[in-house]
Amino acid sequence: MSAALLVVIGLIGLVVGGEMLVRGAVSAAKSFGISPMVIGLTLVGFGTSTPELVTSLQAALSGSSGIAIGNVVGSNIGNVLLILGIAALIAPIAVDPKAFRRDGTVTVVATLICLGAVLLGEIGRLIGAGLVTALAAYLGFTLWSEKRTGGTPAAAVYENEADAVVGPETSIGISLLICIAGLAITIFGARFLVSGAVSLAQAAGLSETAIGLTIVAIGTSMPELVTSIIAVRKGEGAVALGNVLGSNIFNILGILGITVLVQPMTVPTEIVRLDIWVLCATTLILMAFARSGWKINRREGGLFVFAYIAYLVVLLA
Repeated sequence: MSAALLVVIGLIGLVVGGEMLVRGAVSAAKSFGISPMVIGLTLVGFGTSTPELVTSLQAALSGSSGIAIGNVVGSNIGNVLLILGIAALIAPIAVDPKAFRRDGTVTVVATLICLGAVLLGEIGRLIGAGLVTALAAYLGFTLWSEKRTGGTPAAAVYENEADAVVGPETSIGISLLICIAGLAITIFGARFLVSGAVSLAQAAGLSETAIGLTIVAIGTSMPELVTSIIAVRKGEGAVALGNVLGSNIFNILGILGITVLVQPMTVPTEIVRLDIWVLCATTLILMAFARSGWKINRREGGLFVFAYIAYLVVLLA
């Protein structure tokens, strides 16, 4: 089987499996009576990031640290420049100041932590444990603060994220089976994708890191793209922004943390030289655009997409 075909099959598996996993999990959670706010904060956040997690784990265990770390960094760049850019082109995104201050601040902090970890050159289990602990603290504090205050703009965003995912109207058992089947498809899709990406890099004369930052990162971010487009088409732009911020937080603290807990990795020099700085610049520009009039308009969305295309050209050149 050719490398390109393996990549295509893997990407399809990640998209289909990720969608099944999220929709099955959300449907089961609603049947159990779990609040929409909790569903939006945890299940939607974890679920849409599952393709990144499974792919990075598979790549790390296969000795392809360039794909594993490139997937995290590339996904976060793509989430802002490509996904949020496309969403803003469809419809301007209104930013809620109170909701953005907390999640935007955590996104900046997580990005700076990622910068520090990358510059160390070696990311070991101790750092991984710290990242996962930071994620647990963030989730715990968010749930506690929203439960204590209640009815905040941030809680509304999480609830709308849960509503944006339309789960199957079936019994709990069927929903759980769909969730499990989605996870299995995602795992097999990740295996095909990593195997194909390694072979494709060798055949095209590209580094595994470049493939991880582009094809793999874009493919694993498809669930976030689908969720964001659905949200803006329903007039809930805040959900698209919350989805991107939440995904970037999960990618760094959760996915990178869990991956290096399982398999410590050496950071490829390409990421140290260019891509981590692109991620930092992208995050800062997002903060500036969001706080400018508390809206991300179509012009800014177009600039995001143009910047992403320029980044790909530089990366592949």
